[in-house]
Amino acid sequence: MDAVRIGLQVLLVVTGLFLTLLILLHKGKGGGVSDMFGGGLSTSMSSSSVAERNLTRITVVIALVWTTAILGIGLIDRFN
Repeated sequence: MDAVRIGLQVLLVVTGLFLTLLILLHKGKGGGVSDMFGGGLSTSMSSSSVAERNLTRITVVIALVWTTAILGIGLIDRFN
Protein backbone atom coordinates (compact mmCIF):
# COMPACT_ATOMS: atom_id res chain seq x y z
CA MET A 1 0.00 0.00 0.00
CA ASP A 2 2.98 2.30 0.52
CA ALA A 3 3.90 2.13 -3.18
CA VAL A 4 0.39 3.22 -4.18
CA ARG A 5 0.48 6.08 -1.68
CA ILE A 6 3.89 7.26 -2.89
CA GLY A 7 2.72 7.02 -6.50
CA LEU A 8 -0.36 9.10 -5.72
CA GLN A 9 1.74 11.68 -3.88
CA VAL A 10 4.11 12.01 -6.83
CA LEU A 11 1.12 12.28 -9.18
CA LEU A 12 -0.36 14.96 -6.91
CA VAL A 13 2.80 17.07 -6.97
CA VAL A 14 3.34 16.73 -10.73
CA THR A 15 -0.28 17.50 -11.62
CA GLY A 16 -0.35 20.38 -9.14
CA LEU A 17 2.65 22.03 -10.77
CA PHE A 18 1.31 21.36 -14.26
CA LEU A 19 -2.11 22.70 -13.27
CA THR A 20 -0.52 25.91 -11.99
CA LEU A 21 1.30 26.34 -15.29
CA LEU A 22 -1.86 25.72 -17.30
CA ILE A 23 -3.86 28.23 -15.27
CA LEU A 24 -1.19 30.87 -15.77
CA LEU A 25 -1.30 30.25 -19.55
CA HIS A 26 -4.98 31.17 -19.78
CA LYS A 27 -5.97 34.48 -21.26
CA GLY A 28 -7.21 37.07 -18.79
CA LYS A 29 -10.92 37.89 -18.90
CA GLY A 30 -10.40 41.54 -18.01
CA GLY A 31 -11.19 43.70 -15.04
CA GLY A 32 -8.62 42.19 -12.73
CA VAL A 33 -4.95 41.98 -11.97
CA SER A 34 -4.29 40.63 -15.48
CA ASP A 35 -5.05 44.11 -16.87
CA MET A 36 -2.11 45.50 -14.92
CA PHE A 37 0.29 43.23 -16.77
CA GLY A 38 -1.08 43.82 -20.27
CA GLY A 39 -3.91 41.31 -20.23
CA GLY A 40 -6.47 43.94 -21.12
CA LEU A 41 -4.90 44.79 -24.48
CA SER A 42 -6.64 42.07 -26.49
CA THR A 43 -9.50 43.27 -28.67
CA SER A 44 -11.85 40.30 -28.95
CA MET A 45 -12.51 39.01 -25.46
CA SER A 46 -15.74 37.19 -26.30
CA SER A 47 -14.42 34.93 -29.05
CA SER A 48 -12.50 31.90 -27.92
CA SER A 49 -9.84 30.44 -30.18
CA VAL A 50 -9.29 26.73 -30.71
CA ALA A 51 -6.08 26.91 -28.70
CA GLU A 52 -7.88 28.50 -25.76
CA ARG A 53 -10.64 25.87 -25.83
CA ASN A 54 -8.07 23.06 -25.95
CA LEU A 55 -6.14 24.67 -23.09
CA THR A 56 -9.36 24.78 -21.08
CA ARG A 57 -10.09 21.11 -21.79
CA ILE A 58 -6.58 20.05 -20.81
CA THR A 59 -6.82 22.13 -17.62
CA VAL A 60 -10.10 20.44 -16.66
CA VAL A 61 -8.67 16.95 -17.28
CA ILE A 62 -5.55 17.69 -15.21
CA ALA A 63 -7.74 19.15 -12.44
CA LEU A 64 -9.79 15.93 -12.39
CA VAL A 65 -6.63 13.82 -12.14
CA TRP A 66 -5.39 16.07 -9.35
CA THR A 67 -8.71 15.73 -7.48
CA THR A 68 -8.70 11.96 -7.94
CA ALA A 69 -5.18 11.75 -6.51
CA ILE A 70 -6.30 13.73 -3.45
CA LEU A 71 -9.31 11.45 -2.96
CA GLY A 72 -7.13 8.36 -3.39
CA ILE A 73 -4.67 9.54 -0.74
CA GLY A 74 -7.56 10.36 1.58
CA LEU A 75 -9.10 6.91 1.12
CA ILE A 76 -5.77 5.21 1.77
CA ASP A 77 -5.33 7.23 4.96
CA ARG A 78 -8.89 6.51 6.05
CA PHE A 79 -8.75 2.73 5.63
CA ASN A 80 -5.19 2.11 6.78
